[in-house]
Amino acid sequence: MGNLTFKTYLEELKKHTPYNFCEYSDNSIQRRIDKVLKDHKMTLEDLLHLTRTDEAFVENLVDEITVNTTELFRNMETWEHLYTKVFPNLKSKKNINIWHAGCSTGQEVYSNLILFNELGLLDKVKVVATDINQKVISNAKKAEYLYSAHQSSIQDYNEFIKKYNSNAHTFEHYCDMEKNTDKFVFKDFLKKKVGYMRHDLVSQDIPFYQKFDVIFCRNVLIYFNPELQMRIVRKFFDKLYDGGVLILGNHEALHGFFKTRFIRSGMVYTKSSTFQFKYK
Repeated sequence: MGNLTFKTYLEELKKHTPYNFCEYSDNSIQRRIDKVLKDHKMTLEDLLHLTRTDEAFVENLVDEITVNTTELFRNMETWEHLYTKVFPNLKSKKNINIWHAGCSTGQEVYSNLILFNELGLLDKVKVVATDINQKVISNAKKAEYLYSAHQSSIQDYNEFIKKYNSNAHTFEHYCDMEKNTDKFVFKDFLKKKVGYMRHDLVSQDIPFYQKFDVIFCRNVLIYFNPELQMRIVRKFFDKLYDGGVLILGNHEALHGFFKTRFIRSGMVYTKSSTFQFKYK
C-alpha cells in the first residue's frame, strides 16, 4: 500500500479488526501510534502487517493506544457537589442505576460507591462499568491499588467527609490496607456492587436496556473529534432519565443542541425535559 499514513492505517485497522479509531482526535491518536512505532522500533508498514495477521498483537495495541488514567476522588469539588446536591435527591427512588463509561482501572467506581454508602443508599445502587480495554477491566475487578499513589486522595476524602458528617466512615473502612506492601484492596461489599464488561462506545450499540440516573464519562470525550463527541453524547442523553446527571471531565463540555438540553453545574450536567437557552 503506497503512501501509508496514520489515517489510512486507521482505516485498515477498522477493516480488519473490531476497532474503529478513525474519529478520534487526530493529534491524540497520531501521538499514540507514533509512540507505539517508537517503542516497538517498527514502521507503519510493519504495524499494518501485524494488524492484519496477529490478533494478539491487535489486542495489545488497543491497550497501548487507549488512555487509561483515573484517580480516587479526582476533582474533589465535583464529588462534593454530587454528595451534597445531587445524590441525596435520589433517596426516593427504588433503584439507582449508574453507568461508568470508560471506567479504566476503577478508582472512580469505588469512589462513587463510597459516597452512596455514606448517604445510606448503597443497597439501592446498581452499577455497570465499561471500557474498551480488557486489561484495565481486569484490574478494576481486582480493586487492588498502590497506597503511595493514592495517599493524597485518601487524605482529601477523609477531610471532606468529616466536614459534612463527624460520624462518617474514614476511607480505611472500605478497604484492607497493607501499607508494608504499599497496597490496599477494596472490600467485597463494594466490589460485588459492580458489573464490569468490555464495551466500545464508538462502534458498539449500548448493551443495556435500562435507563440511568447517573452516567460518568470523564476525560473520554476529549479524545474524540467533535462529530463523534456529539454522537456519544446523544447515546448518553437517550439513556438518561429526565433529571438524570451526566458527569464529564474538567476539560470537556457539551456543545450545540445538547447545550440546550442539560443544566450545567461545574462538571455535572442534569438532563432537562425542556430546552435551556443558557447554562444556569
